[in-house]
Amino acid sequence: MVTSLWVIVPAYNEEQGITATLEALAAQHDPNFTLVIVDNDSTDATPKMVRAFADAHPAMRIEVITEQRKGTGAAADTGMRHAIAAGAQRLARTDADCLPAPDWTTRIHAAFDSGLRLVSGQLVPRTDEDVRWIDRQIIRAALEIASTFGKFRPGNQDPRYLGPYVMTPGCNMAITAELYEAAGGFPRTAIEELHEDRALVNAVRMLTTDYGLRRDVRVYGSNRRVRAWGVRRTLEWYADHRYKPEQVDIR
Repeated sequence: MVTSLWVIVPAYNEEQGITATLEALAAQHDPNFTLVIVDNDSTDATPKMVRAFADAHPAMRIEVITEQRKGTGAAADTGMRHAIAAGAQRLARTDADCLPAPDWTTRIHAAFDSGLRLVSGQLVPRTDEDVRWIDRQIIRAALEIASTFGKFRPGNQDPRYLGPYVMTPGCNMAITAELYEAAGGFPRTAIEELHEDRALVNAVRMLTTDYGLRRDVRVYGSNRRVRAWGVRRTLEWYADHRYKPEQVDIR
């Protein structure tokens, strides 16, 4: 059965946390979607755990594919194009350390039905990772500031853009298949090389104004970088990778 919505989840060495993401997706109020886990050449039990979860949840449509080229951009793009080739019309992405709200897919469909072709969701810090309340609030405030600053950031200015910049986190976004292909998709890059979500939204801005933020499309994102690096370095990482850690893949 071909569903109109396909959810893409790139995953690299996520055996410790991917079950929580899968459970959040299994709990969606609108379960009519196909889930594609893109194993980014993991060296742990990630793909085995996903397949075991799929066996235990036969009502869910779960596919596991592999992308050997390391990088969130490469893995996400492979998943998106796999879905399009299978007939997907609407694409959504979250990450393997995130928890989509139970009405996530319902709200995505509503955003598409309103006329949007690219949906930027609201990213909310998770509360279950032993990170201090004040640090979570700082990160949440920083996301709002970054969203505002992005509209004026020199790298997001170009006379060819048809509309304003909208921060679009890769772990909470959705896009029509036709617009994804027209925009060229996610750059096939590693996470430390480029913010692939920013590159995609700027490519979209060259083509249409049918995009926007929907705060009711909520995903609870991981704070594990805050736990490992602290707030300041985490913010520097997200600000054009000004902080360059020895280990990028925090687990």
